[in-house]
Amino acid sequence: MSLDRSDVEKIAHLARLALDENQVEGYAAELSNILALVEQLEAADTDNIEPMAHPLHMAQRLREDQVTEPDCRDQNQAVAPLVENGLYLVPKVIE
Repeated sequence: MSLDRSDVEKIAHLARLALDENQVEGYAAELSNILALVEQLEAADTDNIEPMAHPLHMAQRLREDQVTEPDCRDQNQAVAPLVENGLYLVPKVIE
Protein backbone atom coordinates (compact mmCIF):
# COMPACT_ATOMS: atom_id res chain seq x y z
CA MET A 1 0.00 0.00 0.00
CA SER A 2 1.42 3.33 -1.01
CA LEU A 3 0.47 6.57 0.70
CA ASP A 4 0.38 9.86 -1.12
CA ARG A 5 0.64 13.43 0.09
CA SER A 6 -3.08 13.80 0.89
CA ASP A 7 -3.07 10.60 2.99
CA VAL A 8 -0.16 11.85 5.09
CA GLU A 9 -1.78 15.25 5.55
CA LYS A 10 -5.02 13.60 6.68
CA ILE A 11 -3.16 11.32 9.13
CA ALA A 12 -1.22 14.30 10.48
CA HIS A 13 -4.46 16.25 10.95
CA LEU A 14 -6.12 13.34 12.79
CA ALA A 15 -3.04 12.96 15.02
CA ARG A 16 -2.94 16.74 15.53
CA LEU A 17 0.64 16.91 14.18
CA ALA A 18 2.03 19.95 12.45
CA LEU A 19 4.18 18.99 9.45
CA ASP A 20 6.26 21.28 7.26
CA GLU A 21 5.43 21.11 3.57
CA ASN A 22 8.87 19.68 2.78
CA GLN A 23 8.44 16.86 5.34
CA VAL A 24 5.25 15.39 3.89
CA GLU A 25 6.87 13.52 0.99
CA GLY A 26 9.49 11.95 3.28
CA TYR A 27 6.84 10.80 5.74
CA ALA A 28 4.76 9.39 2.87
CA ALA A 29 7.71 7.27 1.74
CA GLU A 30 8.55 6.10 5.28
CA LEU A 31 4.95 5.21 6.12
CA SER A 32 4.59 3.38 2.80
CA ASN A 33 7.70 1.32 3.63
CA ILE A 34 6.25 0.43 7.03
CA LEU A 35 2.95 -0.65 5.48
CA ALA A 36 4.84 -2.72 2.89
CA LEU A 37 6.68 -4.50 5.70
CA VAL A 38 3.38 -5.21 7.47
CA GLU A 39 1.96 -6.66 4.24
CA GLN A 40 5.05 -8.85 3.93
CA LEU A 41 4.57 -10.10 7.50
CA GLU A 42 0.89 -10.81 6.85
CA ALA A 43 1.89 -13.05 3.94
CA ALA A 44 3.80 -15.40 6.27
CA ASP A 45 2.11 -18.75 6.84
CA THR A 46 1.33 -19.04 10.55
CA ASP A 47 -0.93 -22.10 10.39
CA ASN A 48 -0.04 -24.86 12.86
CA ILE A 49 2.21 -22.53 14.87
CA GLU A 50 1.53 -22.49 18.59
CA PRO A 51 1.45 -19.02 20.20
CA MET A 52 4.23 -18.34 22.67
CA ALA A 53 3.99 -16.43 25.94
CA HIS A 54 7.59 -15.29 25.57
CA PRO A 55 9.99 -15.40 22.61
CA LEU A 56 12.64 -17.23 24.63
CA HIS A 57 12.14 -20.65 26.21
CA MET A 58 13.46 -19.78 29.64
CA ALA A 59 12.27 -20.18 33.19
CA GLN A 60 11.59 -16.86 34.82
CA ARG A 61 13.73 -15.97 37.79
CA LEU A 62 11.32 -14.97 40.50
CA ARG A 63 12.33 -13.51 43.83
CA GLU A 64 10.78 -14.40 47.14
CA ASP A 65 7.76 -12.30 48.08
CA GLN A 66 9.12 -10.64 51.21
CA VAL A 67 8.37 -7.37 52.95
CA THR A 68 11.36 -5.08 52.43
CA GLU A 69 10.05 -1.79 53.85
CA PRO A 70 8.45 -1.08 57.22
CA ASP A 71 4.82 0.00 57.60
CA CYS A 72 4.95 3.81 57.91
CA ARG A 73 1.26 4.54 57.47
CA ASP A 74 0.80 6.06 60.93
CA GLN A 75 3.81 8.34 60.46
CA ASN A 76 2.67 9.43 56.99
CA GLN A 77 -0.89 10.07 58.08
CA ALA A 78 0.17 12.01 61.18
CA VAL A 79 0.79 15.08 59.00
CA ALA A 80 -2.38 14.71 56.91
CA PRO A 81 -5.17 17.22 57.56
CA LEU A 82 -7.98 14.62 57.70
CA VAL A 83 -7.72 10.85 58.19
CA GLU A 84 -10.39 8.30 59.03
CA ASN A 85 -9.90 4.55 59.52
CA GLY A 86 -6.50 4.65 57.82
CA LEU A 87 -7.81 6.54 54.76
CA TYR A 88 -7.01 10.09 53.65
CA LEU A 89 -10.09 12.30 53.49
CA VAL A 90 -10.10 14.81 50.64
CA PRO A 91 -12.60 17.47 49.57
CA LYS A 92 -15.30 16.42 47.14
CA VAL A 93 -14.47 17.84 43.71
CA ILE A 94 -17.24 16.30 41.57
CA GLU A 95 -20.87 16.87 42.40
